[in-house]
Amino acid sequence: LLILFPQQSGLYEYKIFGGLADCPPKLCADVYMDLDFRKEWDQYVKELYEETYDGEKVIYWEVKYPFPLSNRDYVYIRECREMDVDGRKIWVVLAKSVAVPQCPEKPGIIRVKSYKQSLAIESDGKAGSKVYMYYFDNPGGMIPSWLVNWAAKSGVPAFLKDIQKACLNYSKST
Repeated sequence: LLILFPQQSGLYEYKIFGGLADCPPKLCADVYMDLDFRKEWDQYVKELYEETYDGEKVIYWEVKYPFPLSNRDYVYIRECREMDVDGRKIWVVLAKSVAVPQCPEKPGIIRVKSYKQSLAIESDGKAGSKVYMYYFDNPGGMIPSWLVNWAAKSGVPAFLKDIQKACLNYSKST
């Protein structure tokens, strides 16, 4: 289930509630946090790596956009915590964009300067997980409405399917 919240800026916030059958929450969180593995299963990754600047771990991520649109890139920090809420184990991932002088903008790629994401994963009581995600970014430039509609109708559900498949493959590859 995906809910869109249009903002006054004309941009969208995404709230996603989903289930991942046969993906226990810890595995789900591990897959989500593993950048090298993400390059293998996420077809939209052009470049993705973690670098330490001034003692802080920063992630650089370039995302492929469909022609004729320019690719977007992100520079962000994130953290994953395992929490205990009234005996329920919940994995929480928080991410937000940061400006880092060592990661200047590249020509031909639009820098997403405003990005934040929160992800919560817990057991569905069986062998899988319940996932809640809040996501906002300002992709910059003119994003055609067909692409926004595609992201909402197809892109997000496809991403959940991809991460589910990645979880099953991850347990084989580790």
